Amino acid sequence: MIDDKDDMPDDVMSPTLWRRNGWICKVIKNEDDDGWAVEMTVVGHTEAALVGPWTMGRDKKNPKPLDASAFTTLVKTASEVIRRHEHSARAQLHKTLSYVRDDGQRVRADLDVAPDEDDPHAILTCVDDVTEEPLRTGRVAPNYKLTAARLEKFIATGE
Repeated sequence: MIDDKDDMPDDVMSPTLWRRNGWICKVIKNEDDDGWAVEMTVVGHTEAALVGPWTMGRDKKNPKPLDASAFTTLVKTASEVIRRHEHSARAQLHKTLSYVRDDGQRVRADLDVAPDEDDPHAILTCVDDVTEEPLRTGRVAPNYKLTAARLEKFIATGE
């Protein structure tokens, strides 16, 4: 078996290893029991996007061989896992709060965290939610709590 994923030929379709369309699907021994697992990895990545149980073959010892249908299903599932992970990561870096001020003005606040270990911060932008007119933008702590009261203070003073 070829260990370096980047040195593999373009398409491989063996009973326990498929490489097609930017994905590597590998059947591996399940470390937790006597069964088998399947690992889906994007070509060029070091960590698997998906690892899950794999079916035993008819002899109840060896894994069921990979086929086109299983590979297609696994690619769809692994792609969805990656999409959800990316969505979750984006959600942690961007937060929005909308509220109505005492005078009836609708305000939207967007907090965008900069993923910077050396200079942790966020940019807070407050706009009129109807006209999109900026009310105030400034730098805040990355753990800034979005509440209407805090946003009113920020709009008034920048703090």
